[in-house]
Amino acid sequence: MNNRYKTINLTYLEDISGGDICFQKELIEIFMNQIPVFLSNMKDYFRKRNYIKLAKEAHTAKSSVLIFMMEQVGKDLKRIQLLAENKEPDKIPNLINKVETTLTIAVSELEHCLKTENLPHTFH
Repeated sequence: MNNRYKTINLTYLEDISGGDICFQKELIEIFMNQIPVFLSNMKDYFRKRNYIKLAKEAHTAKSSVLIFMMEQVGKDLKRIQLLAENKEPDKIPNLINKVETTLTIAVSELEHCLKTENLPHTFH
């Protein structure tokens, strides 16, 4: 796999997997399954004004996106985390929307990766 994607970068994934295609596939699938959960939880926690859980969810999501070297998304998630911790919600909805847009593109790229890199996926 080389880096020919706009949103994701697979270099770190390749490094931590030691070239193990099965491990790469597993991490990609886990991440793809986590994305809707992260987004749903963040929106729900924001809507319920549960800023403690929102901050924790953003922190967890940040760790996951960094595996795919999505630095800007990581920064946006860190910003959501800090805003939630400081109970400064005004900018959070726009940041969540920005993160969602980028992660939607990332899912598409990861699906393409699974198909073109001979990494058949088993989830639906």
